[in-house]
Amino acid sequence: MSHIVGIDEAGRGPLAGPVAVGAVRIPEKFNKKFFKGIKDSKQLTAEERELWFALAQEARKRGELDFHVSLISEKIIDKHGIAYAIRLGIKRVLKGLGITQDSQIFLDGALKAPPEFKHQLTVIRGDEKIPIISLASICAKVIRDRKMVKFSKKYPKYRFDLHKGYGTLVHRKAIKKYGLTELHRRSFTKRLTFTP
Repeated sequence: MSHIVGIDEAGRGPLAGPVAVGAVRIPEKFNKKFFKGIKDSKQLTAEERELWFALAQEARKRGELDFHVSLISEKIIDKHGIAYAIRLGIKRVLKGLGITQDSQIFLDGALKAPPEFKHQLTVIRGDEKIPIISLASICAKVIRDRKMVKFSKKYPKYRFDLHKGYGTLVHRKAIKKYGLTELHRRSFTKRLTFTP
């Protein structure tokens, strides 16, 4: 194998904002000590995720690894569905990293790479079991969270900086009071209930 690749997504379930797909590529002889102590992004604090992301950026500058994150908009999610959006994100990150068919690709959960990538393995809870998937999940989450914090400046009443678009009570109350923004996934908010 020329490279090993890990892929995961962040933001499948929110009511607003894009879904993010992250991919990390390492050479086969990569120093695995780099991953010591890494966890799935959901098991880390925001500060820990930022630290891991900074480590990935430093490793990329040294030419030791590469990563790519693709954000697929709420408009595409509404038009084609979340599964299509994630598949599109996977295609984009593979292309963005120049991944060849002789690379070993590990994907989290139920994710699949395009069928021409013969050496792919989907692992249930891969973000907990396979460090390169964990790092992909961290990259996707950090990039998406930063985007949602930026959006919170444009739409301060919705507090996207707090909940990142997920359907928290604060978010649902804001939707009830102010209506939907252009960032909201119409297909996700149709059956929204406002009871706490």
